[in-house]
Amino acid sequence: MIFCKKCGSILIPKKEGGKTISSCSCGYKSSDSEAGKMKETVKDKCAGVEVIHDKEKYETLPKMKADCPKCHNSEAHFWEMQTRAADEPATKFLKCTKCKHIWRDYS
Repeated sequence: MIFCKKCGSILIPKKEGGKTISSCSCGYKSSDSEAGKMKETVKDKCAGVEVIHDKEKYETLPKMKADCPKCHNSEAHFWEMQTRAADEPATKFLKCTKCKHIWRDYS
């Protein structure tokens, strides 16, 4: 891949006259002979990416006050999902923050 010296975007080869040039949307143009010099390899700048597998420890769902029917905890994570026809309201699911019990709220 060939990248623009001005903005860093990918240069697109185009025919202009009898020559093939590489041009960018920012207006930069290079000849085919320059294109061979400008080839760059994209390298991974980050040595490693940490992946977190523990969903229980890092829950990203919003919380609300709700009584768990199983353990009577007063806090739960929630999300909504369209489980019926589009003209019907979405179903709210709740997940207890303590015992992880999942139930539906139709209110």
